Amino acid sequence: MAEVKPDGAGRHRTRANIVECAARLLREHGAGAVTTRAVAQAAGMQAPTIYRFFEDKDALLDAVAEHVFATYVAGKTLAKDSGDPVADLRAGWDTHIGFGLANAALFGLLVDPGRGPGSPAAAAGLEVLRARVHRVAAIGRLRVPERRAVELIHAAGTGAVLTLLATPPEHRDLDLADAMYEAVTRSILTDVPTLPAGSAAAAAVAFRAVAPELTMLTETERALLSEWLDRVGDGSTTPGAAAGPG
Repeated sequence: MAEVKPDGAGRHRTRANIVECAARLLREHGAGAVTTRAVAQAAGMQAPTIYRFFEDKDALLDAVAEHVFATYVAGKTLAKDSGDPVADLRAGWDTHIGFGLANAALFGLLVDPGRGPGSPAAAAGLEVLRARVHRVAAIGRLRVPERRAVELIHAAGTGAVLTLLATPPEHRDLDLADAMYEAVTRSILTDVPTLPAGSAAAAAVAFRAVAPELTMLTETERALLSEWLDRVGDGSTTPGAAAGPG
């Protein structure tokens, strides 16, 4: 008897069912339980069917990560910007910590360097962080280059979650995450939105954030301006260098 292939809506439902079953196995039993056979059994299908929707286990886990992360964020009021970039940066940190603690097995997969290139879910999370840091830079509150700020926040957030997850729940000190955030922001943020005298680095970072939008300059001029501002923003100078060409 010929196999009847599902239509588009049927494929979508089947794929969603596979992802839901894999997410439940991951949440309840850890990454080791997410095998093709186990997922297929939980979804009520033959194991080869999984490969019609996902190239391999990593592709399935990426889909699970995106599904769980999207579901988590959708239920939070933090999904929308408040209009205060600094407050939104803190809100994003809290979301990151909460997500990691609520999804221990999944978080471990997302930050596991042994899985090869980063998952789409992890990449999307970094893009959200970059956007929030960029908005902070644009109002003059960032004292370091945007890339440096993103790396510091990402490293601190990942480290805080992994440290808390390695501690038995009854002994976790959730203030650790708050202390880590305060330590990082003291090194990357200025105290006030108006740039005080002597804050050349903060001014350069703020100007660097909007430099690509200066369409009255040529592409070459914008690139050169960005290079100069990056040099001021990260504090690198060349002693004895001439002020300009010629």
